Amino acid sequence: MKFEKVVLDNGLTIVGEINPNVHSVAFGFFVRTGARDETTGVSGVSHFLEHMVFKGTETRTAADVNRLFDEVGAKYNASTSEEITLYYAAILPEYFSETFALLADIMYPSLRDDDFNIEKNVILEEIGMYDDMPAFSAYEKLMESHFRGHPLSQSILGSVESIQALTADQMRQYHREHYLAGNITLAVAGNIEWSEVLDLVNQHCQHWPAGQTERDITEATPTGGTIVIPKSGTVQEHVAQLSPAPPSASPLRFAAEILSVIVGDDSNSRLYWELIEPGDAEAAELGYNDYDGSGAFMTFLSCRPEDTARLLAKIGELYDDINQNGVTEAELEQAKNKVASRIVLRSERPMGRLSALGSNWVYRKQYRSVEDDLNTLHQLTTDDIAEMLKQYPLGQQSTVAIGPLESL
Repeated sequence: MKFEKVVLDNGLTIVGEINPNVHSVAFGFFVRTGARDETTGVSGVSHFLEHMVFKGTETRTAADVNRLFDEVGAKYNASTSEEITLYYAAILPEYFSETFALLADIMYPSLRDDDFNIEKNVILEEIGMYDDMPAFSAYEKLMESHFRGHPLSQSILGSVESIQALTADQMRQYHREHYLAGNITLAVAGNIEWSEVLDLVNQHCQHWPAGQTERDITEATPTGGTIVIPKSGTVQEHVAQLSPAPPSASPLRFAAEILSVIVGDDSNSRLYWELIEPGDAEAAELGYNDYDGSGAFMTFLSCRPEDTARLLAKIGELYDDINQNGVTEAELEQAKNKVASRIVLRSERPMGRLSALGSNWVYRKQYRSVEDDLNTLHQLTTDDIAEMLKQYPLGQQSTVAIGPLESL
């Protein structure tokens, strides 16, 4: 495998991991914009715009876009997070040229009024669908509460009110301001000639508008607190909790990631053996989310309402023990084996490498090979985890509960 990088005059960055030993190629445009980059007046516009990109350009209708992707057998999609909007495709190498031309073209869509008005109803239906999912609603409300006053508090979907009020002109302005070449990284992974990539980029992307928007990456100062939202028709209580963790650029992120596996993986973790295996909870997990300038450990619990207070107290005791005594060598080795397997298995497909390749460049301007990740993983010690816990102890600072209960 060989790493390549080029920056066009307009600021577009192209990074590639060329691997002639695979049978496909995956590529994606990582746009450094998401919910945190929106104002409250256009909340949800990044995700809405992601939908609109596939509605066509000046020369292609939405039907054309879908048909052309399908004709070459492309696996394609898009996603929006708090910080990145990603448009990607995976394809056989012989169809890379036309697939690239298509994805590059729709990055600057026509954003027609008729399409906007139709898709607005789709977005509103999506918001309604997720409102019926207590776990998702708890996450949205928790981010809003924990990061109150900080850009990370912005909802990815937006609200019914913000989407209803959003206009096509506001979306066009947002696209003009944020879909600048300097905000975009093109990542390519798999079996492709680098010279072909550069030829296509020069043909389809060098005219993209130059520029780059700034982002406030001040570390959040979480507010904390507990919110209980009674929801009729629910049987279980769904509880989500956040506490501070290392940001995306911190070298402590590796220790935070492995700790989340030891404590809260969905099998053979401390939370699994303490809460799930005995049958006390349906779900009990700890995850690690890293952002620009901030990070968060997220605890999730789903259980019978009458057990909620007891299990939250038990989680608190478990966290106190880990903060004071750390983890064992056996736990660390088991977690290393789990994570190493995931890294290697994911890397065996170009689509699996695409996310790591693009995200590492967007967040850290850094290329990390599979070997780099494995070496860092194997070098982690229990002392590294203890050092991370001194700065970012596990906690239950902010809590949102949705279900039958009226209080915790």
